[in-house]
Amino acid sequence: MASTDVSCKGNMFTVLSIDGGGIRGIIPGTLLAFLESKLQELDGPDARLADYFDVISGTSTGGLVTTMLTAPNKDNRPLFAAKDINDFYLEQTPKIFPQNSGSDFFGSIASWFDTLTGPKYDGKYLHSLLNSLLGDLTLNQTLTNIVVPAFDIKLLQPVIFSTNDGKENALKNARLADICISTSAAPTYLPAHNFTTSDGKGNTRSFDLIDGAVAANNPTMLAISHILRQMTRKNSELMKEYDDVVEPVMDGKRMLVLSLGTGAAKLEEKYNAAKASEWGLINWIFNNGSTPIIDIFGDASSDVVDFLVSTLFQSRNHKKNYLRIQDDTLIGNESSVDVATSENLQRLVEIGKRLLDKPVSRADLETGRYQTIKGEGTNAEALTNFAKLLSEERKLRLINQK
Repeated sequence: MASTDVSCKGNMFTVLSIDGGGIRGIIPGTLLAFLESKLQELDGPDARLADYFDVISGTSTGGLVTTMLTAPNKDNRPLFAAKDINDFYLEQTPKIFPQNSGSDFFGSIASWFDTLTGPKYDGKYLHSLLNSLLGDLTLNQTLTNIVVPAFDIKLLQPVIFSTNDGKENALKNARLADICISTSAAPTYLPAHNFTTSDGKGNTRSFDLIDGAVAANNPTMLAISHILRQMTRKNSELMKEYDDVVEPVMDGKRMLVLSLGTGAAKLEEKYNAAKASEWGLINWIFNNGSTPIIDIFGDASSDVVDFLVSTLFQSRNHKKNYLRIQDDTLIGNESSVDVATSENLQRLVEIGKRLLDKPVSRADLETGRYQTIKGEGTNAEALTNFAKLLSEERKLRLINQK
């Protein structure tokens, strides 16, 4: 099992990051199921992703997946196997995002009116589901360290929930259900969430939170910075090795990072300047069933982080230590966060499967477009190789613990 202490006891620090994206969480769900199956081929049927990653980070729907992979069941093993994530999405998201039963025209009018009077969805089913699923499990109980962002609208600043912080400070040790509700509370879609923590000594802390995607839709850099932060806070014995340990982490030499996107609209297809130049407030909030301002914030945040992390690894010639898998060719309802029709959900499953067969691509630091990398095979082959590296790292740690 990966330790929640991020002081690496092997050769590499291992990171898994999952973007936000509503129902599009099905896409990384498909990739994670494939990766876990490869780990099981190597290490047995009981292998779970939480056994291999020092940090798993996720925003919004990625935060929900992160929690599903790391929250303990009654046997102190992950609540969900990766192969069960998509079944959860297929069953539950139509209830979380109920589709208007009227005609397309009247359904669009109803959705438009909803954005003027309150969130598009009341969130009651999601809240009930997460409270039932996670109960009173708290942040400090996850099976490996997690990092999940939200945004406090009262303080106007991000709030980063992490297992380590939950262990060190009771006021940060929130219920996992509250964290998942908060990180997925996308403006205009779901209501903001308020809750309070206490430390048993009469001290309390109140949170007024919305979706973490407004701060970090792609939480990869948060996960990396969390590792560095924890390392600099370690005891003097580790600090004596600061130059030998921290610098290789900073340049990517001692990190294995897997970052999974939830898909993005095909370039130049969904919106364009000619149309946007005529938009007022309403159009930025509601446009043909989508919310452009939210889509743009999410994609911009994800891409900036990818550029930064890619630069870190590519500039130090450790680019193979960072694997980002993203599909930027989604069209129509595929790119929505909430069109939870059976047809669209099944389409997302197929998109995830096709993504496995696509060649490995990497963001071009000049254009921002994903470019196929010759000689590195398909995403399935890259994930298979990643599984081998994770398995080798875990075995090394087990030997070092003896």
